Amino acid sequence: MAEAIAEGVKEINGAEAVMRRVPETLTVEVLAKMGAVEAQQAFANVPICTVEELASADAVIFGTPTRFGNMCGQMRQFLDATGQLWAQGALVGKVGSVFTSSATQHGGQESTILSFHISLLHHGFVIVGLPYAFQGQMKIDEVTGGSPYGASTIAGGSGERMPSGNEMDGARFQGKHVAEITKKLVG
Repeated sequence: MAEAIAEGVKEINGAEAVMRRVPETLTVEVLAKMGAVEAQQAFANVPICTVEELASADAVIFGTPTRFGNMCGQMRQFLDATGQLWAQGALVGKVGSVFTSSATQHGGQESTILSFHISLLHHGFVIVGLPYAFQGQMKIDEVTGGSPYGASTIAGGSGERMPSGNEMDGARFQGKHVAEITKKLVG
């Protein structure tokens, strides 16, 4: 979904989307027991974000898997390290948005995004979601993620389900919408 978000961002005057990941906090042994070593290796080419990079961005679109209706621990730890940025007001007025995935259809996608918004609001981000202007949210003919809070997908317990076309369209729409709002705010 991150790639679809980036595609949407690029649609607005070729705006650049820089992809980063947060540092892994689990050991290789724990990742192996979870069956997640391969997934980690698949993203090894994506640079790890530093807290300082957030201050230079006009907008930040965060993606996190859902963990019990909340963001994953790695993301929480990364955000917990942003206290200096908060103290400086370095993120006030920047656009912030969130997308997620869960193992099941009712796995807490909306609560994950809404609880993530709390951290963004404390930093002064201007929150942008996925408005109903994206008509894919009105679909009832298929199981699909996505809500006014942000794009989402149902990945399955082992990541066996890939995002549907509708979910990818929602992610592209969200990326484009974030870029449009950022352009209005930043110029």
